[in-house]
Amino acid sequence: MKIICAASVLLGREAFGTLGEVLVVPDRQISRDTVRDVDALIVRSKTEVTRELLEGSRVSFVGTATAGFDHIATDYLAKADVAWYAAAGCNANSVAEYVTAALLHVARRHSFKLNGLTLGIIGNGQVGSRVAHKAQLLGMRVLLNDPPLALKTGDPIYHPLEEILPHCDVVTLHTPLERKGSFPTEHLVNCRFFEQLKPGAIFINAARGEVMDTASVLLALEKKVIRHAILDVWENEPVIARELLATADLGTPHIAGYSFEGRLNGTVQCYHELCRFAETAPRWTPPRDITHPALPLITADATGLNLEEALSHIIFAAYEITADDHALRSGTMLDGTAWGQYFDALRKNYPVRREFAAHTVRVRNAPPMLLDTLRGFDFQLDPAQDENRSRQHTTSG
Repeated sequence: MKIICAASVLLGREAFGTLGEVLVVPDRQISRDTVRDVDALIVRSKTEVTRELLEGSRVSFVGTATAGFDHIATDYLAKADVAWYAAAGCNANSVAEYVTAALLHVARRHSFKLNGLTLGIIGNGQVGSRVAHKAQLLGMRVLLNDPPLALKTGDPIYHPLEEILPHCDVVTLHTPLERKGSFPTEHLVNCRFFEQLKPGAIFINAARGEVMDTASVLLALEKKVIRHAILDVWENEPVIARELLATADLGTPHIAGYSFEGRLNGTVQCYHELCRFAETAPRWTPPRDITHPALPLITADATGLNLEEALSHIIFAAYEITADDHALRSGTMLDGTAWGQYFDALRKNYPVRREFAAHTVRVRNAPPMLLDTLRGFDFQLDPAQDENRSRQHTTSG
């Protein structure tokens, strides 16, 4: 089997090399000529998989190591009898941790508490459901909107946009990009959306840039309908609107799902699917020294801090989200082409970011509620911390 693997696919050569000959190609340089005589194509979102790319090739399998697949012409693949696979849920936890860190950053920067605020989640799939769980750990009230799930399940937990938007202190998008069908999401966020939204709300988009209309978001910021904007995705990537970045409270280069674990999950899921397609047993697993690294112990002192303040210190130690914001803003003086190349380079060279579960935490003077919340966020507690917590519970009992 001959396989082309996009350069951004983590450990792609190591994984897919067990199935045949692997050629690693920069994502945006994958072309008709490069795929002409290959059997399988493994990509991420920067590679548009279209009729123009594949027609006349012998590609019989396309895998994307991402949860989203709007960059793949699935209708064409079905007609051409080309199997395809998207790694559903692979980076869902990564995105949910990004939203958590972003909310804590904005709350600390502007001196307000998240506890008691109402969060509207648009799209309650793999990502949205994890965001809901983490928001509830922060003491937020959650309202859900997901028309496809509402239709499928009939569950009254789902509400129409017009019902939830007037009550949202924060609204976050976690929908796929659908340009047609019964529930299109392209430009779902438009002037009508903001007319219904509670004035002064926080707006988050870590889904797809085209789910929002840039001009409408800019106007909502200008009119103070949005108090703070947190944006990881943008229309027209990689040449994104600088004026929107300039007005956003937090702007990052489409990396919410770029945790090491999220990217690795995408590779592993695609690898196993291609093994199934090729009717061969998987022979590769990620090395343990990569999946279980020795990370520095996170230490903190909870003395005099409320729950949210203590969580902020610990979560920022695990993921300093402002570094991603600063990196993107550092390129705004570049011209159009160079600006787009800079955006892509930030993603290509993104530093290793481990999810909370990879970190061990030790907190001095930690109340039991803080330790329980840290466990809820999947942090590992230092063994000495666990012993101390057990003694506290035994004494209180």
